[in-house]
Amino acid sequence: MPGLDTPLRSVVGGRTATVLDKALDLVTVRDLLRHYPRRYDVQGQLTDLAQLEIGEDATVMAKISMVHGRHLHGRGTPSPRNYRQKHLLEMTVSDGKRSLRLVFFNQPWRQRELKVGVSGLFAGKVSDFGGHRQLTNPQYQLFDTDAGADSGPEQIERFAGALIPIYPATAELKSWTIGRCVRTVLDVLDPPADPIPAEIRAGHALMDLDAALHNIHRPDSPELLSAARTRLTWDEALTLQVTLAQRRASMRDVPGVPRPARPGGLLDAFDAALPFTLTAGQRDIGAVLAADLGRQHPMYRLLQGEVGSGKTVVALRAMLQVVDAGGQAALLAPTEVLAAQHARSLRQLLGPLSLAGELGAAEPATRIALLTGSQGAPARRAALAEAAGGTAGIVVGTHALLQEGVAFADLGLVVVDEQHRFGVEQRDALRAKGHRPPHVLVMTATPIPRTVAMTVYGDLETSALRELPAGRSPISSSVIAVAERPQWLQRAWERIREEVAQGRQAYVVCPRIGDQATDGNQPEDLQDTGPEQSRRPPLAVLDVAAELTDGPLAGLTVEVLHGRLPPDDKEAVMHRFSTGETDVLVATTVVEVGVDVANATVMVVMDAERFGLSQLHQLRGRIGRGQAPGLCLFVTEAPVGSSSRERLEAVAATTDGFAVARLDLQTRREGDVLGAAQSGTRSQLRLLSLLEHEELIAQARAAATALVEADPDLRAHPALAADVAMLAWDERAAFLEKA
Repeated sequence: MPGLDTPLRSVVGGRTATVLDKALDLVTVRDLLRHYPRRYDVQGQLTDLAQLEIGEDATVMAKISMVHGRHLHGRGTPSPRNYRQKHLLEMTVSDGKRSLRLVFFNQPWRQRELKVGVSGLFAGKVSDFGGHRQLTNPQYQLFDTDAGADSGPEQIERFAGALIPIYPATAELKSWTIGRCVRTVLDVLDPPADPIPAEIRAGHALMDLDAALHNIHRPDSPELLSAARTRLTWDEALTLQVTLAQRRASMRDVPGVPRPARPGGLLDAFDAALPFTLTAGQRDIGAVLAADLGRQHPMYRLLQGEVGSGKTVVALRAMLQVVDAGGQAALLAPTEVLAAQHARSLRQLLGPLSLAGELGAAEPATRIALLTGSQGAPARRAALAEAAGGTAGIVVGTHALLQEGVAFADLGLVVVDEQHRFGVEQRDALRAKGHRPPHVLVMTATPIPRTVAMTVYGDLETSALRELPAGRSPISSSVIAVAERPQWLQRAWERIREEVAQGRQAYVVCPRIGDQATDGNQPEDLQDTGPEQSRRPPLAVLDVAAELTDGPLAGLTVEVLHGRLPPDDKEAVMHRFSTGETDVLVATTVVEVGVDVANATVMVVMDAERFGLSQLHQLRGRIGRGQAPGLCLFVTEAPVGSSSRERLEAVAATTDGFAVARLDLQTRREGDVLGAAQSGTRSQLRLLSLLEHEELIAQARAAATALVEADPDLRAHPALAADVAMLAWDERAAFLEKA
């Protein structure tokens, strides 16, 4: 009897197996049985035709409401070759509310069985004809007559049960053909070994694997179908969580260099000189990091938090502990603007403690080196020498830190800021510069939903900063709908003038730099929001700055900042804005993270619907960092009722970054979040939903942790070990590596 790893060719035949492989990459019995139905139709209940989208290969259950056949004549001068009759069979099928047009060319015999009142499954590519949805020459399977038709040679299978599985299909391979193959396999399948241990199945009332596979494809009742889906979702969650638990366990086994706190060192001096009080969250996470750094094995921790919650101070205190213990810390930033901002902020925070070897240096003290790809040769040589010689206890840089020739005297801690901008290979390249594996702290100012933290970042220990430091001013947000009330945009420019008159500053953010054809600085998650965005290209920094200077902001000092400016020019622009010489900064998303100008109180985001929700939240965090309240205005042409407009209204209604992160997850494809889209391979995660299965994922994580602690190599659970190995192979671990 065939098992899950049996090639389909030996079960369904060579010709059918070839089609399954070519159309859907289904090669083994396992592949076919894990190709789950996308929905289930109930015989007698028709498919909602409103779900159809132009261009999709659709299968619908509908009832024929109109049939009309007629002959067509060829065009042009009559001749024996072109003067022949052609036949067009037109019909309409309905779900009771909406209709779908079906057309058959030169197939008049179909009218004998396709009659008004007959129901069936109809499959084909949805097209648009005269503003109406249409299927051309569709394949079909009828239920209300003894006859049925299929353009292929296979016989029509009659469905015995009330629930009819509708499979993801293609133009070459229809849903009912897949269903017949599944039935053939299930009828002869050797019950597979169950990868979920019996005690876990019993503890969570899960059906066994063999029953689950039968009931997801051929359910006898909705209740059995639900139980089967729950069980197979558990398979995916547990396999993933065991993989992550093994990764965490393996990292705990790697020997590292402990970097315990040293009394009387830089960290104590820094704490004593702090002009503000650390929040309770900063103190608590600081204690966790201090304990991690003092252990024999490398720390591998994710620090997430609200915009402006003080993650930089937390990271700096960890870096100072490592420096006190004789090591160095490297801070990796995704852009030169952010790297320069970090270097500047760290020097300001440390003051004399960062001036080792200079007049006015404190005792003790260290140095901060900055290394970027566009530095001049003298500055680069100096930074490389300070890193290699150990003079610089903290080295801040961009991808330039990863290059050959960059060496450290004793790299003890790697801090990765805005970790989603880097792949695991890049982080590993920096870790490899340590003589022994260094501690790793990855940070994000984009809060991460709990389910994402347990899956995509499940190999990391996580800490979250939710509390904002005292003195942070409130930020109000509003949507400016220019199509409905263009005068509101004029009022936005007036509001900027009012703020500037009070000595404050403003940002104006645009999606691109200039010429769209050559613009390489589009937002990272630029949104394609439908037909309303096809009327014009996104607004550009250079164009908007020129219009503002000559128009509503005439007389104010307006400057531009974008990624294509030379490094010295970027630094000069940011310096003038930070010191208050510039009133308004018109920029791309280079100001999204790390830019800290307490005097900036207004942000206007142009074409706001073209940005992701988390990105809008990040941008909004650039204001309200001082004593005056902040105002963020999302300018859009998206109409009322559109999904784009609803997204903007939602992000404007809350300043809770964790709520925004959940909203963002709801609008993104989960495959992208899990990374399957980047891996280029067939994902095994078919049922697991980060939105729907939060509690199930938590339970699977607890079960996986206990399993791995008791049996790290899963020797007592060979079926589960095989699934874990297969997951790592099929996905190349891409979703685990956040590449």
